[in-house]
Amino acid sequence: MKQKKLLIITYYWPPAGGPGVQRWLKFVKYLPDFNIQPIVYIPENPTYPIVDTDLVKEVSDSTIVLKNKIFEPYQLAGFLSKKETQKISSGIIPAAKKQSFLEKVLLWVRGNVFIPDARFLWVNPSLKYLKNYIQENNIDTIVTSGPPHSLHLIGLKLKESMELTWFADFRDPWTTIGYHKALKLSSYADKKHKQLEKLVLDGANTIIVTSKTTKAEFELLTDTPIEVITNGYDIENVDRQVLDDKFTMAHIGSFLSDRNPTILWEVLQELIIENTSFATHFQLKLIGKVSQEILDSIAQHELTSYCNNLGYVSHTEAIQQQRKSQVLLLIEIDSPETKSIIPGKLFEYMVSERPIIAIGPKDSDFAEIITSTNTGVFFTYNEKESLKKTIISYFEFYLEKKLQVYPIGLQNYSRKSLTKQLSQLIMHNS
Repeated sequence: MKQKKLLIITYYWPPAGGPGVQRWLKFVKYLPDFNIQPIVYIPENPTYPIVDTDLVKEVSDSTIVLKNKIFEPYQLAGFLSKKETQKISSGIIPAAKKQSFLEKVLLWVRGNVFIPDARFLWVNPSLKYLKNYIQENNIDTIVTSGPPHSLHLIGLKLKESMELTWFADFRDPWTTIGYHKALKLSSYADKKHKQLEKLVLDGANTIIVTSKTTKAEFELLTDTPIEVITNGYDIENVDRQVLDDKFTMAHIGSFLSDRNPTILWEVLQELIIENTSFATHFQLKLIGKVSQEILDSIAQHELTSYCNNLGYVSHTEAIQQQRKSQVLLLIEIDSPETKSIIPGKLFEYMVSERPIIAIGPKDSDFAEIITSTNTGVFFTYNEKESLKKTIISYFEFYLEKKLQVYPIGLQNYSRKSLTKQLSQLIMHNS
């Protein structure tokens, strides 16, 4: 049976690091197993805020990768202040009262000039390039992956001018994502974002989202069919790790300003004061980009001396650190808008065989996953005493060398199982 060709339009691709690259890197890895030939279209000269060259090794030689030049305003903004530009492009937005004048200007420009985002100038050059390629190679099915949501505009315009089946994949929501309100939007810009979002939702043949809450939100905006395909975990070739000697509680991934879990810092400070054994054994391990606000809050609670801030590491090393740590921390912004966010690292956490302590808004979608798989405990920002009791319990099991978890149902979240679900959706609807 002849392989079906699938054109995938994505911005994040190796050597890009961070969570944005993982979803389609893994789908592309397994799609050929389901008789689909992936063809990946990416920018030739992107400005990635995080780079992980190790991920290049995960791209199969048989994968067809198309590249086309992109002009990004962030390339120019970097001349003004590379540090501030990188922070904002990677999603680290300082609290409003702590923003410098330049950061305020960059945020205003990001929200009001770069609509829907700073990759909007790639739309028109991509149309000409892709129309020719699609016609010459008899492609009838495309996927766009956002954010950046400019890529959905490429799909929209291709669909309007050609006979195509278009799947719009939303790794994150558009106008309801947590940082959207921080972009200092004018009424015109806010309206424009919502108009473009509506055009994309109505224009696609099928919308793919990563959580049931995002599906429910989009169902209020469109009649287009919506399917939920979560992120997941892959089988990683990582040797079994020896657990840390310390009682390490590790947060892995970007630690944004709005995710500051004051409730956790308060509990840890109290335990250090109240329990000398805990103070002796405890270590807070931070892996990934961490905002200054988070570090300041850690210092305010006198935890700096207990903190091991490793910074950004390769994906392979991050997996190793997960499996060495005693406890894994998963923190989400305390806001109704973030109920739909299921951090990609959750699924890697789940197969690490280490207990998860998760903190987030009430009725979070990821709370249900953690509970149903028996991989950890979820707390809202109001459950301080329950959080404290759980940390004490985990610490006591650690002292007895009995701290472990017994997961169930993880196979539903394997990357290969999820790619099978995706392939069935594509074959059935195109």
